[in-house]
Amino acid sequence: MSENGTVKLVTLGCAKNEVDSEEIAGVLRKAGHRVDGSVKKHDVTIINTCGFLEASKEESIRAIKDALRDRKSGKTGKVVVAGCLVQRLGKDLERLVPGADAYVGVGQMGRFDEVLSNLRPKATLFEVAAPHHRWAEVPTRARTGKPWSAYLKVSEGCDHQCTFCTIPSFRGKHVSKPLERVLEEARFLASTGCKEINLIAQDVTQYGYDLYRAFTLPKLLRELNDVDGIEWIRILYFYPNRLTDEVIEAMATLPKVAKYIDIPLQHAHPDTLRRMKRPWEGERYLKVFEKVREAIPDVAIRSTFIVGFPGETQEEFDYLIDFVKEAKMDRVGAFMFSREPGTPAEALEGQISSKVKRERYDRLMRTQQGLSLDVNRNWLGRSLTVLVEEERDGWLVGRSHRDAPEIDGLVYFKGTAMSGEFAQVEITEADTYDLFGAQHGFSELIKGAKPAGSAPRKPL
Repeated sequence: MSENGTVKLVTLGCAKNEVDSEEIAGVLRKAGHRVDGSVKKHDVTIINTCGFLEASKEESIRAIKDALRDRKSGKTGKVVVAGCLVQRLGKDLERLVPGADAYVGVGQMGRFDEVLSNLRPKATLFEVAAPHHRWAEVPTRARTGKPWSAYLKVSEGCDHQCTFCTIPSFRGKHVSKPLERVLEEARFLASTGCKEINLIAQDVTQYGYDLYRAFTLPKLLRELNDVDGIEWIRILYFYPNRLTDEVIEAMATLPKVAKYIDIPLQHAHPDTLRRMKRPWEGERYLKVFEKVREAIPDVAIRSTFIVGFPGETQEEFDYLIDFVKEAKMDRVGAFMFSREPGTPAEALEGQISSKVKRERYDRLMRTQQGLSLDVNRNWLGRSLTVLVEEERDGWLVGRSHRDAPEIDGLVYFKGTAMSGEFAQVEITEADTYDLFGAQHGFSELIKGAKPAGSAPRKPL
């Protein structure tokens, strides 16, 4: 196809895919293409797919079929299917959803101008080699989100062998982005007005080991702490047995590192964790939490659990509930076990019925709701630094250090701050998900008033 074509880019899945799409968009714009999903007709539609769970697969397939219908009706010219689902299914995806002009796997964001230039009439381009991550040039990344907050991917792939997880099969082994490149990207993001960077990886605690033969996250945090313009550094996601004393010390002593730990534990019972091929068990996790809280006052702790994993007995699930009650985490998310083709857990004995999985999910989330409310109430009468995101129904809405973008709660408050600014907010009310208050020096808050739509809206 010729240069200066118009491209529609559809992104599905997680924040890592969002970063991939921003890199793809930047590469294409540098090559002269217009990336704009708002126009009625496009030369190319790119679907950046997700392949993590069966539900993600179904969503991606629907998006591909929508694009193929658009091509048939003349709304788009070429259809390129890219990303995780292509890498996961390979030729099976081409057979399952035939008709796209190209199927391109992961790790190729930096060469999408070449991909588009290689599209040919009546010929399907199929490129799904073993993942080899080619980091795109930093200045080409095209920001799409709120300018004051961005994700920064520090590594790709995963070396762990969790029995329920498909990611290593299509994202490959853990590959760190060189430290100097991460710093360059942080400085670039700061130059675009970014104040909060959210470090993302399948296991951010493994950062640097493949390059430097040492776990380098503490050094990376110290270097990022010196980047002018960046005010918050948030870390997503910790692996349990690598939340080391060195990492805790860096978080405790570096002023820009958000006091926030997202540590997906998946379960707490030792037998369930053994079947998952996950480390440790609940008692040891509690000791880690105790150490973290002692070193980092006001730290927010979030975790994620899987209910209904094959073989999960009532005793094992009750153990998980007891662990959650004792851990008193700020936030908890949960998934009902999904039987993913190609994973060891797919063939495990003791598969749990959908009914039981749903009952356990509901019980876990109800348990956590009460705990989260108690934790939130501990902030009454205290102050939080809040990054303002928007104005809604006369209220300013933002996030504190306790709130990662898109997945946690919000702080609603009366005040005069502008979006993208930090404000000091005194907390006067709390509910299960959100906090409410007034900016320091602002006295118009009517106690008991809450903005419309502030009721619980997502799992914790």
